[in-house]
Amino acid sequence: MSALRKAMQQYLSLRRSLGFKLIKAESTLRSFVAFSEREAASHITTDLALRWLKLSTAKEPATLADRLNIVRRFAIWRSAVDGRTQVPPKNLMPYRYQRKPPYIYSDEQIEKLVGAARKLTSPKGLRGPTYATLFGLIAVTGMRISEAVSLDRQDVDLEQRLLNIRDSKFGKSRLVPVHVTTRDALLDYAEKRDRMFPTRQSAAFFVSERATRVTAWAARDNFAVVSRQIGIRKKIKGKRVGCGPRLHDMRHRFAAQTLVDWYRAGINVDRQIHKLSTYLGHAHINDTYWYLEAVPELLELATQKLMQEKKEGGDDD
Repeated sequence: MSALRKAMQQYLSLRRSLGFKLIKAESTLRSFVAFSEREAASHITTDLALRWLKLSTAKEPATLADRLNIVRRFAIWRSAVDGRTQVPPKNLMPYRYQRKPPYIYSDEQIEKLVGAARKLTSPKGLRGPTYATLFGLIAVTGMRISEAVSLDRQDVDLEQRLLNIRDSKFGKSRLVPVHVTTRDALLDYAEKRDRMFPTRQSAAFFVSERATRVTAWAARDNFAVVSRQIGIRKKIKGKRVGCGPRLHDMRHRFAAQTLVDWYRAGINVDRQIHKLSTYLGHAHINDTYWYLEAVPELLELATQKLMQEKKEGGDDD
C-alpha cells in the first residue's frame, strides 16, 4: 500500500469520525490516489492534481472545481505531516455560481394559473380555494413559498391589511402591506375555510382538507399540476408534473414587474430600490439589483434611463 493511499484512508476515517459521510469525497480521492500511484508520485503537488483533473470525463467548471477542492482539503491535512506536500491554490479552478435567469409570467398566465388552481377538485372542495388564494397571494406580494405557508391566522391582520412575516429565510421578520383586493381574497378564503372547519384545528392560515398546515412541497406540486394543465410546463415522460417555470418564479415576476413599473413611471429606482429589497426580505440589496441584469426588459430600461441622464447632463468626454 502506497503512503498516499494509507494517508487517504486515515484522512477519511478521521473525518467520518466527526460525522461526515464523504461518499463523493472517497470516490474522488480514490481516483486521485490511483492516478498518483500510476505516476509513481509519493506526495501531492499542484501539477499532479492538475494532470489528474485533465483526465476527468466531466467538463463542467463547477464539477471540476469541486473535485479539485476535495483534493485540496486532503492536501491541507496531509501537509501537516509531509512537508513536501503542495496545497493547490484556492482559486486555481475559479468557478462562479450563475443564477438561473428568472421566468417572468405574464398577467394572462397568472390569471390562468389562479383560475386553473381554483378548479382543482377534492372531496371537501377546499383544495381549489386554498391553492388559488395561495398562488394569488405569492403573485401580488412576492412572498417566498415558505413564508406564505408559514402564515398563522394571527399573522394575517385583515382589518389593517398587514401580513406579519416571522422568522423568514434569514431569520428576520417584516410587515407586508397588501392591497384591498388582496385583503378581500384572503377574507373570502378564510370564510370558506372556517365554514368547513368551524372548530379551529390548526393555527395555520392556509390549511389542507385534513385541517393541517399546507406544506411548501404540496404547494409546489399543485402549482406544477396546474402549470402543466395550461401548457406552461412541458410534458416529460415518467414525470407527472413535467418540467418548466416554478412557483418561486412568481416572486421573481413581482420584483421585476415592480421595477419595470417604476422605470416606466419615471420613478428614481436607485432611491426606491431599498424599499423593494426590504419588502421582499432580501438580506442584501445586491439580491434586488440582480433583477436589473437578469431581466432583459429591465436592463434595457435601466440603459435608457442612464443614456437620458447623460444626455440631459451633457457629455463630459
